[in-house]
Formats: sequence, structure tokens, C-alpha cells
Amino acid sequence: MSVKRVLIVDDSQTIRRLIRNRLVGDPRLEVVGEASDPYEARERIKILRPDVLTLDVEMPRMNGLDFLEKLMRLRPMPVVMISTETHHGSVAALEALSLGAVECVGKPNADRLPETFLNLPDLLVAAAEANLRSPHQRTVGTPATGFSWNGRYVLIGASTGGVDALETLLSGYPENCPPTLITQHMPESFLASFAKRLGTRMAPKMALATPEAPLLQGHVYLAPGGDFHLGVSHGDPPRCRLIAEDKRNGHRPSVDVLFESALAIAPRVVSVLLTGMGRDGAAAMKLLRQQGASCIAQDEATSVVFGMPRAAMENGGAERAVPIGRMSEEILRLCARKDCAERKELNRIVPHA
Repeated sequence: MSVKRVLIVDDSQTIRRLIRNRLVGDPRLEVVGEASDPYEARERIKILRPDVLTLDVEMPRMNGLDFLEKLMRLRPMPVVMISTETHHGSVAALEALSLGAVECVGKPNADRLPETFLNLPDLLVAAAEANLRSPHQRTVGTPATGFSWNGRYVLIGASTGGVDALETLLSGYPENCPPTLITQHMPESFLASFAKRLGTRMAPKMALATPEAPLLQGHVYLAPGGDFHLGVSHGDPPRCRLIAEDKRNGHRPSVDVLFESALAIAPRVVSVLLTGMGRDGAAAMKLLRQQGASCIAQDEATSVVFGMPRAAMENGGAERAVPIGRMSEEILRLCARKDCAERKELNRIVPHA
């Protein structure tokens, strides 16, 4: 693997130093320079030709979002945004992801200094090799019609690149979609803003999961993060569980925890792994499949980072890989009543019959 060249762009000298100190000594990375604002960054990019940037959201002279939009339009390259975890910062982080940033990470605060930018080296290596797509290349579907639920529940795990993938997938969900639980690796405040963003854009009801919320048709539940993993409490209907446990695979919420919680109802489950680095979810997906669940993963061509899906394909957890543009169609097929699925297949083959 070639050494990845990193440019640090932030108006705070303290943040630049924290990032540099975290990266120095990692043989996979070389910090080739720093810039204190977008104008300086533009010149450094021309001269230093970095493989990946860290970019602050809020900077003088031009904010990070404006610079990111221009960069992705004129000279696309991998960018990891650095944002505060305030409400304003989390909204900006989601906008950055929609503009083409590979990932967003929260700025440190006094409570988190010991783990400041802990996973940043791995993230920058993955970002430098990410499958970049401009916002104009993204597919937004229209809600399906004629869906009739067969009683199966959908569990989805996602990480790096997951915001765009989830928005693409959920745009194809009808208002009466199968009950769906999502674990997306993100800071707590980012997840709250993401749930609100989805709620204004998607046909189903979108919300952060709350303890004992029943899994109802037409509802999508997003892991709230923070001190809790998301899981399934068995019953009729099953309910959301918030599980106060340590991080798993370096994450809280963890996809493995979500998938493992549903083993007792595996035959009534469709599990999905989307783009993301690492292996979270792959081991538990294999257990679900062995117990009778239907298990699918996003394909490499449409994944920003083909880490989690690859792990599930390689260990036998995922039955097949599906492009993100067809993922909602495949999920709905697996969750549709047999007569509904057969009618849709007939209509697809003989459109006017």
C-alpha cells in the first residue's frame, strides 16, 4: 500500500496540532502540509497534491462547505470533514456528506480528549481509497407502490458512506414499508440531525429509536447512539431495545449488537450491510443467515468503502451483493407477501398484461 499524503485544513492551530500528532508515526500516512483557510488550501493542493484532506466546517474568509462544493465540482478528491457536535455543526456535517465528503468526525471537547481522533488514521487511509461519486451521480428513487407486508423485519447496518446510501435506499421505501431498524456509525448529535433530515425527505415515519417502541409497519427507527446500542426486544410485535454496553468493534452503536439481538426471530428478518470500513456486522450477519434470515450486502461498485460488505461476502454472511440503486427493491421483494411479489414480477415481465 502506498503512503497516503494528507493536507490538514483548519483555522485552529490547536486542532491542526491534535490532528498532526495523531497521524505522525503512522507508516501509512504522511502529513504533507497545513492550511488555515480555503484560499491557502487551494494553493497547497496545487503544489502538494495530497491524496486526502481533513477540512474544518467553519473557517474565516470562506466556510468549509462552500470550499467543499467548489472542490468536488472542480477537482474531486477525498475529504474528511471536522465539525463541532453542536446542532449547527451536525447539520453542517450532514450537508458536507451530501456534497461529497467521505466522512465527518466530531471535534474534541474536554470530556473526549483522551480519545480525540482515535480512528482518524484508519479513516483517512480508507477515504484516500474511497470510491468517490459526485452529488450529481447519486440516484434518488421514488417510493414503491402496491407493497403488501409479509411480516418480516429489516435490520440495516452502515458506516462510512452510509448517509448517501441510506438516503438512496429509503427514497424507494413506500409509506407502508416493512418495520426497519438502522445502525449507522455516527456521533450522537449527528444521528439526531440525520433522523430529522430523513423525516423531511422520506415517505415512511422516521425517528430515533426509543426504549420499547413497537416495530410498526411504515416506521423506520434509527439508533440514537451515545451510551446505547440498538437492539430488538422479542414480543408481538417486537420492540426497540436500547442496550447500555461497551463499544463493539470500536463502535457504539454497533451493527453486530443489532443483528445478534434478532437471532431468536431470524426467519422473520432481512439483514442488510451497507458501505463502511471494518467488519462490524459481518460475524452476526453470518449467525442470522445460519438461523434462517435473508442477508444481503451492498456491492463493491456502489460502496464508498467496501469493507463491511466485503467481510460479510467473504465469511458467508451475505447471500449476494446488490447495487445500492436496487437495494430498496430487493428488500421490498423479500418483505412482500407472496401474491404481491408474484404480481410485481408478472408486471415487470409483461407490463401491460
